[in-house]
Amino acid sequence: MPDDYGYILWLLVILNSAIFIIFAFSFVKPRTKPDWRAFGGFSAFVIALFTEMYGFPLTIYFLSGWLGSQFPDLNLLTHNSGHLWQDLVGWQGDLHLLSNVLIAAGFILLYQAWRILYAAQREHRLAVTGIYARMRHPQYLGFLTIMFGFLLQWPTILTLIMFPILVVVYHRLAKREEKDMTAEFGDEYLDYARRVPAFIPRLGPDKTSPVPNRPHGPDTR
Repeated sequence: MPDDYGYILWLLVILNSAIFIIFAFSFVKPRTKPDWRAFGGFSAFVIALFTEMYGFPLTIYFLSGWLGSQFPDLNLLTHNSGHLWQDLVGWQGDLHLLSNVLIAAGFILLYQAWRILYAAQREHRLAVTGIYARMRHPQYLGFLTIMFGFLLQWPTILTLIMFPILVVVYHRLAKREEKDMTAEFGDEYLDYARRVPAFIPRLGPDKTSPVPNRPHGPDTR
């Protein structure tokens, strides 16, 4: 067995999963059922990822016959064989760097979103400043950006299946949140939603009139 086998390391699975889940939890502070569903989907993705990264390489096991015939020089018993994109397409360090940039950007987005949202919640108003002046659902985009970054670095059958499902789940959660906010804030939220896109950040200055930050109920999303 080669020295860089790197699997059946269940302690690393637990530690890495816990680090990323706790790190994300410290940013988003889930309170409502939609919050917990979004956070639960992200947590399941992370656990599935690190289980194959350091526990058991299920994807490599299922694809071993095809990979062995297509890439006879590829040593499937090494840990680096899990970087399937660089094995299949030939991409090397640039893809790994892009993955890390996306993961970092996703966590920065979560932090910026929570910082604005927390301040708005304390003042009982809509969160419409900072990153929320550019998009309506930065937290969901942050989760998806992190997961996409991981997919570039270490794709697995399970996470490739989970990712599009979570995209749909987050989109539905966003729509549900918007209905709740419309019921609570009425025209104030509708005016905000007309000016600000849901997931694709708006570029350039906001030339429309700002949404008034009048006091309202405790849940500001």
